[in-house]
Amino acid sequence: MGGAPMTLLDVRDLDAGYGDLQVLYGVDLDVGEGEYVAIVGPNGAGKSTAMKTVVGLATHMGGAIEFDGTDIAGLEPQEIIARGVGYVPQTDNVFPALTVEENLAIGGYLLGGPPEERLDAVIEQFPMLGDRLDTRAGNLSGGQQQMLAMARALIPDPPLLLLDEPSAGLAPDLVEDMFDHIDEVNDRGVTVVIVEQNAKTALRRCDRGYVLAQGENRYADDGDALLADPEVRRQFLGG
Repeated sequence: MGGAPMTLLDVRDLDAGYGDLQVLYGVDLDVGEGEYVAIVGPNGAGKSTAMKTVVGLATHMGGAIEFDGTDIAGLEPQEIIARGVGYVPQTDNVFPALTVEENLAIGGYLLGGPPEERLDAVIEQFPMLGDRLDTRAGNLSGGQQQMLAMARALIPDPPLLLLDEPSAGLAPDLVEDMFDHIDEVNDRGVTVVIVEQNAKTALRRCDRGYVLAQGENRYADDGDALLADPEVRRQFLGG
């Protein structure tokens, strides 16, 4: 049987921001089970705010946020993560003074410590980490720290992974490598939502994309269709 995937994350008419400052105005996002969805747009468009609101780190002002059929709007971040939402922030996403192994163990704190099979699974996915388990995270390169942050978020085996600007600050030759890893995470059945400044690469890789501007939805379509849309290219992708 074909047809659209079951909706895993359903955001409708979302108003959100920080304290009294409103950043998002009526934003809609629909993410199907197993999909890879990119949110792109200019600086200040509200992309990261949308993701932070889903995971409980920004102020929910109105609208619905449903994950796996359950309303999660306004829940504490730890409750949202416990329900199966993995989240990797753009910055400060590893504990630099702790080893790689200790960082991964923190990913399993909601499970009472990471089960051995989950540790094995993420190290199989990110083999570079397996060679550096005793290395302090602060001694890893930027790309390696990003891999560690993703691996830690995957320890509880969440059905949904939210990635905020995973390529930020990476050398150009490492960007494609990072996207290869994200593809692999998605290929293994994890639903992925990515906020990304590197819009062309993100849209080329994803199933569907949303373009936000000034806190509102502007375009939503398949990634390839957005890349080919002359108006999207002119306004948001540099022609």
